[in-house]
Amino acid sequence: MAPVAREVREYIAAHPSVSDGLKMGIVNYSALARKISKELGIRQREAVLAACRRYPVEKLRGYSEDAVRRMLQKSRVQTRTKVATITVVEGVDVLQRLGDVVEELLDENRVCRLIQVSQGTVIIVDDDSVSRVTKKLRSEHLIGVTRGLVEIDVTSPETIEKTPGLLAFLSGALASRGINIIEEMSAYTDTIFLLERKDMTRAMEVLAQNLQ
Repeated sequence: MAPVAREVREYIAAHPSVSDGLKMGIVNYSALARKISKELGIRQREAVLAACRRYPVEKLRGYSEDAVRRMLQKSRVQTRTKVATITVVEGVDVLQRLGDVVEELLDENRVCRLIQVSQGTVIIVDDDSVSRVTKKLRSEHLIGVTRGLVEIDVTSPETIEKTPGLLAFLSGALASRGINIIEEMSAYTDTIFLLERKDMTRAMEVLAQNLQ
């Protein structure tokens, strides 16, 4: 494969929005070639244009938007306000300190989710439970606390596990409206987003448009 063609393929593979446009057949190849040529510093624009046109669109993999929309039509949305995140450092001793309070919150049917990340753990609780969690920790354990968030939970049928792309689809829809996602997760039937309170109305509008 010629060097220019290889660079073009690598560029397209690294830009999902371009790949999606190619799959839908809505890309202006001349404009795409100009963009790639400029960003990659390639002077042979005709070669770039030819590589764009020869890109094997039929081999592009990805989710089916129609299948995702059908799944969303069977889904329901729940919102919860006054949600907080508590980020703590990594360590078995930290998790041991949290054991009792996590059990208490779950017994009380309160919000309590733990997400382990590479350098620590994010705990999701309601605002009123923050002090109950933080008082179990030493100051050096605590990385940060963010209060006043909104949780949006999209609950789908169990067949969602065989329908790839719902999280990517909804994340993209929210991002396209300039909505910043603080945390997101997908497990079993639920797709959950944590957002700032100011973004709640716009986020619900986006979801409503896609759940019809």
